[in-house]
Amino acid sequence: MSENQKKEVNLSQKLTDEITPRFSIKKNKINGVKKIIAISSAKGGVGKSTVATNIAIAIKKLGFKTGILDADVYGPSIPLMMGVDEKPISEDGVKLIPIKKFDIDLISIGLLVSENTPMIWRGPMVASTVKTFTNKVIWNDLDFLIIDMPPGTGDALLTFSQEIDINGVVIVTTPQKIALADVRRGIEMFKKINVKILGIIENMSKLTLEDTDHFIFGKDGGKDMAKKFQIDFLGDIEINENLRKSSDDGVPYVEKFDDHFSKNFMSIADKIIKRVN
Repeated sequence: MSENQKKEVNLSQKLTDEITPRFSIKKNKINGVKKIIAISSAKGGVGKSTVATNIAIAIKKLGFKTGILDADVYGPSIPLMMGVDEKPISEDGVKLIPIKKFDIDLISIGLLVSENTPMIWRGPMVASTVKTFTNKVIWNDLDFLIIDMPPGTGDALLTFSQEIDINGVVIVTTPQKIALADVRRGIEMFKKINVKILGIIENMSKLTLEDTDHFIFGKDGGKDMAKKFQIDFLGDIEINENLRKSSDDGVPYVEKFDDHFSKNFMSIADKIIKRVN
């Protein structure tokens, strides 16, 4: 082995050690919440927030009190997808009362800053936001809180995962190899920090036109990844123009429609709940 190869191996091990807890970390529970489910993606642009929003609506429709915490500090899009632009209020000047929409409790960093404010944050600001979401939001006895996590495997995601007592994480990917390469890193990261992986959802799995399936981003990538890592495959979600439109219009698809596509989200949500309980 050459000297360069030795250096690469040592560097890889050093980076791995950096995210591996050297001692037991006390994770914080969130008052007023029974179960916390994180929706994550190791790569941006795979539809994580769209999936998180519709999963939350589906869990609500299954009869559970549900909330959404939009923790995507660099690109909070849940307010747009839920059609919310009002600011949360505070009765005591410290603790925040979530916005209620579609019978879902909602808090987002996007509701606390100006729409045009760039989120140029370093670690301490992310940590401060985590503490705000953990200690200063009055959640009203929720059965499930869905957290839309920051994409990637960087500081923001790591901070949330290590600070909050998460019951399990769902990983969203597309079938293409470039997305799956990042999913591997995400899986390894959650294993290192002892967060239970509930399963993988494959988004944008195919496009069906005139009864013909088109696998634009590849085929079965998420399913194969789940099999390789012995993780549950929760289901796939096809490309659907109305899913995009409903998100842009501020009314989640599962709230607006009751069809086979909506029932697919309901089925996935049911699987998630059973793996948490």
